[in-house]
Parts: sequence; C-alpha cells; structure tokens
Amino acid sequence: MKILYTATVLSHICQFHLPHMKMLQEKGWEVHVAAHDNLAVKNGLALKYCDKFIEMPFDRSPKSPNNVKAYKKLKELLAKEHYDVILCNTPMGGVVTRLAAKKARKQGTKVIYMAHGFHFFKGAPKTGWLIYYPIEKHMAKYCDLIITVNEEDYALAKERFGNRTRIAHIHGVGVDEERYHPASEAEQRAMREAEGLSPDDFVILCTGELNGNKNQKTLVSAAAQLKDRIPGLKVLLAGNGPSEQELRAQIASLGLQDTVRLLGYRTDLERVTPAVDLVVSCSFREGMPLNIIEAMLCKKPVVASHNRGHDELVEDGRTGYLVDPDDVDGFADAIAELAANPEERTSFGESAFERAIPYSVGEVKRELGEILTESA
Repeated sequence: MKILYTATVLSHICQFHLPHMKMLQEKGWEVHVAAHDNLAVKNGLALKYCDKFIEMPFDRSPKSPNNVKAYKKLKELLAKEHYDVILCNTPMGGVVTRLAAKKARKQGTKVIYMAHGFHFFKGAPKTGWLIYYPIEKHMAKYCDLIITVNEEDYALAKERFGNRTRIAHIHGVGVDEERYHPASEAEQRAMREAEGLSPDDFVILCTGELNGNKNQKTLVSAAAQLKDRIPGLKVLLAGNGPSEQELRAQIASLGLQDTVRLLGYRTDLERVTPAVDLVVSCSFREGMPLNIIEAMLCKKPVVASHNRGHDELVEDGRTGYLVDPDDVDGFADAIAELAANPEERTSFGESAFERAIPYSVGEVKRELGEILTESA
C-alpha cells in the first residue's frame, strides 16, 4: 500500500503525524509526503518515517499564485505515483489536494481530509462561517472521508456534511506517553536546574506559536497582576511567531523581564513540562491541543480558555479551570487559587492524567490504523 500525506507546511507533518507514519511503515506501507518545507524556521524539527518527500509550493494565503503551481505539480505527482490513499491536512493543503485528486479518485485512490479544527464552530467569528464553511461544505464531496479530532467538529460535520461524504472521529493526533509522563522529584529538580529555575519557583508553562489566536498577551497581563501575589512566579512561553516582538514590548512595559521568559521554539518540552507547576493556554481557537494533553499526561493541572478543544479536555473544577479567553482577572484568580493550594494541584493532576489516556498516541494510532486499513 502507498499513502501520500499533504499539508501546507512540512512542520505540520513533523509535529502531528510522525507516529502514524511510523505505524504505517511498520505495517509495510510506503509513505510519501508533499508540503512546503519550512523546517529552517522550526528549530529541531525533522522529517522521519518518510520514503519520499516532495517539495510542494503550497501557501497559507488563498490568494497566492503558489497554490496554482502546487495544484499543477500535485496533479502530475498523482498521475505518476498512483497512491492507494491520500491523507490531506490544513485548510489550503486540504483544498488544493482534493481538487488535484479528482481524477485520481476516479481511478480508485481514496482521499481523506483530516480536519484539525474547523474555522467555523459555536461562537466562531462570522467570517469563519461566511468564508470557511461554504468552502468546506463544497469540498466535502471531493473526498471519501473526513476525519475530525474533537467531538464538536464531529457532530457538526455529521450534521452538515454527512450527506456528501463519510465522517469519522479520532481522539486528536495523539501524544506520546513515553515522552510525556510524570517525573520523580529528583528528575523535576534536574529539569528545573537545566532551565535556570529554582525548586521554590512557581512555574507556569504556555506552549504555542506566538500569534493572535494563541493570545499569550492575556497571560502576560495576568502575570503582571500575579508577580506580587505569587512568590517566585516564573512564566515560560515556548514558541516563536509573528507576535514575538509585540510580546517582548508588553513584557518590558509591565516590568516582567524577570518573570516572563520566552523560550523560543522547542522540540524537547518533555524535559520541561514535567517540572512545571501549572500549564496555561489562553487561545481563542483550538481543535485538539497537544500541549494540554502533554500537560495532563504529566499530571499537571491546567488553566485554559473556553474553546471546543479545551472544553473537551479540561473538566472545570476537577482537572483545572476554564476561563474566557480575554478574562485577565479570571486567569489571574484561577492561577492564584492553584498556586495557594498544592493539594488541589495534586488532585487535579491525578484526574487530568486519567482524562488524557484516550488521547495518547497508542490509542490514536489504533483508531487511525483501523480507519486507514478500512479505507485502503
């Protein structure tokens, strides 16, 4: 069997699909990947478990002429390679791939679109429904299956697109429980020392691309309220992105240079997450956030914003707290509550671990493996 993975950028494949690709290679599948190679700006990411990589000039902008070039190049590739299955991802990568694969489908290739989080959902901006919903509704007929990674998207896709194609659901893309797991006190001390942190620091980790959707500015504002309330407060922002300079300016203006630290893009957060006290995410939109699952598998409580991905994972008052994305006071109060109550942090962490098990990579590989085997 031969499968092609496509995505707008190669970092998406490397961040989310390598365990699945490894599984398929072990089953004897030939695995190809077509995407725009952006790994030069993603320090440490590398493509593995791939028999052939094809540079594809996808662009995130629908207006870019590069997507026309990608469409033509992809059609030539599909005519040459005769794939059994195509698994396409990301908005533009998914649209261009499905259009280019129309002839291949007629010749027997199965086309699957994995939706990592629709831009239209309950409470989404109107532009999400006006722009992205009509596109996805139209494109649904150009694939044999849509895979959703959260329960809200699954229900919506079944209702809106179920008459055009099959719909399936898996528990995200999976987090490797061998990488992310609870650490002993000695291991945590060593991890903290490696990051220049003391055992007495109260450490918060926030992971994600530095951009408007991830909304790190809310956490920085909350940190300004908390720096005098929580002794030894340290906030670690892991990631890079377009909002970096804006965040640096905000940190400086609030006098938080000794409190908030930008870690840059990291691929070794399994050496950081087990050693923090709390994980926070303020994003407006999430499909199925890996950073939250990683935290929960490390038995860490979570303070997160209300959105469909967080709401599915975090049980308010049992595994953490849920707050509106722009509620700076709400984030500050929830963080302060957990900082003052170590027993609650322990209890929430234990419950979070139990909640995260279905989202571990072992479970998700089983789910996806069954779907791909059935589709081939």
